[in-house]
Amino acid sequence: MRVAIYARYSSDLQSDASIEDQIEVCRRYVTQHGWEIAGTYEDRAISGASTARPGFQGMMSDVRKNKFDVVLSESLDRIGRRVADVSGIHDDLSFNGIALHTVATGQVTALIAGILGSVGQQYLLDLKAKTKRGLLGRILAGKSGGGLAYGYALKKDCVGEREIVDAEAMVVRRMFEDYANGISPRKLAKILNDEGIPGPSDRKWGDTTIRGQVARGTGILNNDLYIGSLVWNRCSYVKDPRTGKRLARPNPPEQWEQTDLPELRIIDDDLWNRVKARQQSVHLEMARDENGSALNRAHRSKSLFSGLLKCGECGGPYTISGKDRYTCSTRRSKGTCSNALSITRPVIEERILSGLKDRLMAPELVAVFIEEFTTEINRNASEAERDRRDLERDSVSNAKKIDAILKAIEDGMYTPSMKARMEELEARKLELRAVLDAPPQSTLRIHPNVYKIYEQKVSDLTQVLNDNSIRAEATEIIRGLVDSVVLTPNADKTGLDAQLHGDLVAILELCNDANAQKRQHPGSIEPGCQLSVVAGIGFEPMTFRL
Repeated sequence: MRVAIYARYSSDLQSDASIEDQIEVCRRYVTQHGWEIAGTYEDRAISGASTARPGFQGMMSDVRKNKFDVVLSESLDRIGRRVADVSGIHDDLSFNGIALHTVATGQVTALIAGILGSVGQQYLLDLKAKTKRGLLGRILAGKSGGGLAYGYALKKDCVGEREIVDAEAMVVRRMFEDYANGISPRKLAKILNDEGIPGPSDRKWGDTTIRGQVARGTGILNNDLYIGSLVWNRCSYVKDPRTGKRLARPNPPEQWEQTDLPELRIIDDDLWNRVKARQQSVHLEMARDENGSALNRAHRSKSLFSGLLKCGECGGPYTISGKDRYTCSTRRSKGTCSNALSITRPVIEERILSGLKDRLMAPELVAVFIEEFTTEINRNASEAERDRRDLERDSVSNAKKIDAILKAIEDGMYTPSMKARMEELEARKLELRAVLDAPPQSTLRIHPNVYKIYEQKVSDLTQVLNDNSIRAEATEIIRGLVDSVVLTPNADKTGLDAQLHGDLVAILELCNDANAQKRQHPGSIEPGCQLSVVAGIGFEPMTFRL
């Protein structure tokens, strides 16, 4: 029996040696049963509340490849802590003919999986409630409930108690004053970074660090602690069972817990209120368009390459900064990137799609298209001819069987069973005759203008991909083949070169000359801008078919 060992521990607070301890216990179980270890899989400091774990997903991928016969773990809660997950895992393993064992219980049946899965999920619920109760006690005592706000440090001799850091407090007051006087968070972040003032955890300042989210009380400008008020339980956090990511959900104010800590006040009430007033004013301005209409009623459509555009200078994302215009997000939010060039959505989409159209029209690829098309037609024709020959042989055999029964009857060998058999043969005779007498399907032939048809389809690429009826589906297909599009300023800083990364590139390379890795884009409307391609990791071109 080939065995896969799985080990996991939940958080950084647990010992890293826990993995090795679990594997050793499992090894002894394997030896005791005379089995063979086919592989080990592990996840360190990852909760079992979700199946979105690299080691676990790797094991489940190998389940479908028949690499082992048994999955073994120290206990079932190492595999998962949700009833639905544990049951689903047990079903997947059973479907693939793989047994599930734990050192604690032996073989896990469907009943045991349901019971222990419920126990594991209840443990998580109890742990959450106890943790929240413990945090509430700390908050009511005026101590930190986790995390440390900028401007404060923990006292050395008093666990959980904070004190003001004067140098950071001066920066906080400056940010509040500057924002109240009309300087935007983005501008503030750039100024602080230019002056070399380190942000929280010595990171660079970003506009989101300063402005945060008002409803959740995040960000420098929304931290009530700066006015001597500790507010807790603004949000509840739930995990998406599909991804394992935590999602914040604001709680109503009546569920908030508040403790006054006047000794930690950094900002006076007047300045705080001025900042709140400006936030409200900015919110109203941003929530309306030039005609006074509410912007939140219209949602910006997802563009073809949303989330795929990257800055070649800093590696940050290129995001929409105005009406259909992409700029480097890092430069906008932190001011630390030197790439000041922007590009409109229609231009970058047209450049990339025009480049694809140009490469897809390469003679080599058209030849492959026609060859594959011809091969498929010939294959279908051959199968049709073979099927007809089989039917003709079946018809001849059926007629011989009917003649044999008739001859037997003439020779006086009639039995009642011959009647039923004769009815079957006559029915089959009618079926075969109906098929064989039907007009034959016309033989498909290569249209003399098939090249023009292919050319027209490729030429309509941009229009087709922007058709609202299929845009969503087309976007998902493109995003599945393109890993990223890296935008880098060209040598004279007059435009952006675009480099396409992903599996789609390997397809395009089938029709590229070996020395054509980078060439002038023929349809670019920006002089000196190029479109080059880099194949995705692990893509095998021989799997490509038209």
